[in-house]
Amino acid sequence: MPLNSVNTNVGAMVALQSLNRTTDELAATQKRISTGFRVADAKDDGAAFAVAERIRGDIAATTSANQQLGGVKGLLDVTNAALENVSTALKTLKSVSVKLADGTITDDQRTQYQAQVKELTNNIKAFIDDASYNGLNILNDPAALGVNVVTNGQGTYYTFSGYAALTNIYNTVSTANTWTAGSAAALSSTGAIGTAISNTLTQLNNFGSYSNYIESQINYNKSILDAQESGLGALIDTDMAKESARLQALQIRQQLGTQALGIANQAPQSLLSLFRG
Repeated sequence: MPLNSVNTNVGAMVALQSLNRTTDELAATQKRISTGFRVADAKDDGAAFAVAERIRGDIAATTSANQQLGGVKGLLDVTNAALENVSTALKTLKSVSVKLADGTITDDQRTQYQAQVKELTNNIKAFIDDASYNGLNILNDPAALGVNVVTNGQGTYYTFSGYAALTNIYNTVSTANTWTAGSAAALSSTGAIGTAISNTLTQLNNFGSYSNYIESQINYNKSILDAQESGLGALIDTDMAKESARLQALQIRQQLGTQALGIANQAPQSLLSLFRG
């Protein structure tokens, strides 16, 4: 039985409750649309938000690891470039040393060849000394003979070795400008030049392999980042088309609820007719 009262308007209370629910749903929908997130904070969905925060941490760590790997790639590229230049200089040094080992050349010719050889060995030392990237030289830095690199967001290490190139390459041929006709043995596979060339080629192979690994890891991390971001989006992103349709429906419900509340608020006015003579 309806209550005819000017103090208690049941119809208005029901209409207000419905309007408040619609207003709350509308605010939530507007929040999703404005932020682009279905789960923007813990209030939206505590469990999903906690998972999303963990994934965001993983993404940040993987991104940071890839940035560091980019620096390592730069270091290895510089190192490989230096070794390639050293290899080229050693090939030239070998060809000039053949002439130095020849006993038929004149003293003037020998002096010229020795000057050329000295320039070549100076170049080899300069290539090694200049193989620095971000202050680190893994061809001429005793502290860099063992290098630990973080390869991913989980803290996994990849370790590679530097190389004492001054000792094992330059020092082997540093006195080549003093070689005489009796120094032909330096040209043999186990001689000074042969040893320097062998050491250089070995390190070119080693550092090339390191560089390939780092580049592969960078690409792998990019794939992981794509997967992490895709999963995160599926977890918390808003379906904008769905929310747009919902927004329009809620706006209509809000308008209807406002009208219903207005009608309910007018109901007590009808009681005045009972008191008219």
